[in-house]
Amino acid sequence: MLSLKKSMQLPGRHFARNLIHRRTLLLEMVRRDFEQRFIGSTAGWMWGLILPLVQLVSWVFVFEVCLHQKVPPNQPTQSYPLFLFCGFLPWLLFQDTVTRSANSMLDNANLITKTVFPAEIVPVSIFLSSLASHLMVVALVITGIGVITGHFSMWMLMLPVYMFLVGLFAIGVGWIVAGLQVYLRDTAQVLSVILVFWFWVTPIFITEQQIPERFRFALHLNPLAFVVQAYRDRLLSYRIPSLHDLAIITAYAVTAFVAGGLFFRHLKRGFADVL
Repeated sequence: MLSLKKSMQLPGRHFARNLIHRRTLLLEMVRRDFEQRFIGSTAGWMWGLILPLVQLVSWVFVFEVCLHQKVPPNQPTQSYPLFLFCGFLPWLLFQDTVTRSANSMLDNANLITKTVFPAEIVPVSIFLSSLASHLMVVALVITGIGVITGHFSMWMLMLPVYMFLVGLFAIGVGWIVAGLQVYLRDTAQVLSVILVFWFWVTPIFITEQQIPERFRFALHLNPLAFVVQAYRDRLLSYRIPSLHDLAIITAYAVTAFVAGGLFFRHLKRGFADVL
């Protein structure tokens, strides 16, 4: 009877030990990724703020100053820089995670081929590292909102929910492109082309009302269109979050995460032979 109890406890202990090991490994991967990106450079982690700010200044100059683009009516702000930057935030997190995930298996080929290494945690670690930079930029934007508008919306406390959903979606897509890149080395280049098109069909610079009606159906196929509007509303307005939009974002995120995980799990069986 005693031996039976011990045999039943062993799988549980093994699972717990494996879970702790993976968590420790994941944290180490996040720390290493963050250090490789910023530590050792003169500006360090400030580069995580400098690039988005330079992009913002450039876009504001081109679209607002040169092209006289204005924020459409019925938007939570009439400040074009805030309107633009709040919409750009979730895209930046998604793009950074997916783009860097594409070559992540090749970059860690020595670990994947020589050790028993859970390759699926690499895109997860990339997202968490990108999230650290994202949080710094969000803090900067919230400070700017306080200075420019003088008030904050209590609904911005829901931002972590949207960050989590963007993470699920980005990791799922990241698993797909990371797995394909091992076998098809043009995947990263194809991804770059897709992301350029995806960026411009996402309503970051414009709103849904400014898109010709015959093309608006594409927005409902784009989960980031819902996230962009959600970020703007949570940061800049007192609007109650739309449960309908949140449900759509959740459906896209969970579907991408599950499908990407299954796809990656199938492909990684041959990683050691190809890498």
